Amino acid sequence: MKLIVFYLLVLLSGLSCFLGLNLLGQLPRVFEPIKVGMMCAVIGGIGGCVYCLRAVYLNACVRKQWDADWGPWYYIRPLVSIACGGVSYLFLRAGLLILESGTRPDSSELGFYALSFIAGLNVDKFISKIEDVAQAVWGIEKSRTSSEKQE
Repeated sequence: MKLIVFYLLVLLSGLSCFLGLNLLGQLPRVFEPIKVGMMCAVIGGIGGCVYCLRAVYLNACVRKQWDADWGPWYYIRPLVSIACGGVSYLFLRAGLLILESGTRPDSSELGFYALSFIAGLNVDKFISKIEDVAQAVWGIEKSRTSSEKQE
C-alpha cells in the first residue's frame, strides 16, 4: 500500500507541477498549439489521482478492508484518467459534447478543464457518456462492459 500511495503522490505532484508551469506561462512555446488539450489530459490525471488517493483512504483507513489484489487498479486508473481528460477535450472541440446552450465570446477554457477533471475523477460514467454519444451519432453499440453493468 505504501508504494501505491507513493506512486499516486509522485504522479499527482508531477501533474500539478505541469499545471503550475502552464499557469505561470513557463511551458515551452512548442506546446502552445496543443496546450488546452494537453492541460485537459493533465487535469483529468489530477482527478484520477484524487479519486485513487481517496479510495486508499477509504479502503485502508475507514473501512479497514484493504485488498492487495486491487494494486494494478491503483497504478492503471490514473493513466486511464489522463486519457479520458484528453478525450474529453476532443469531444468538446468536435462539438459532440456541449457545455452550454450558447457560445459566449468571453468564455475561456475553464469549461474544458472542469469537464476533464470530472472525466478523470469518474472514468466509468464518462466512458458510458462517450458510448452514448457514439451510439447516437454513429450507431456504435456500447461495449460489453457497459452492457453488463446495465443488466
